[in-house]
Amino acid sequence: MNEGRLRWLTRRGMKELDVIVGRYYEKRYPHATHIERAAFARLLSEVEDPEIYSWSMGTTQPPTEYADLIAQLRRHH
Repeated sequence: MNEGRLRWLTRRGMKELDVIVGRYYEKRYPHATHIERAAFARLLSEVEDPEIYSWSMGTTQPPTEYADLIAQLRRHH
């Protein structure tokens, strides 16, 4: 996925999620591994906002495939 498309996908439907995802993108994404970057792109393109928000807030547990990424999102918000 190109950077322009990915940056566009960081604009979510929830303001709170915009902040969480945007901070991760600015602070962590440039230094993330290829695997983490791929998980981030999948998360933004395949998962609905309420799920991402719930996982980020710790209300529900993310699936294993997103657990490490969600931990990073939590660290950067």
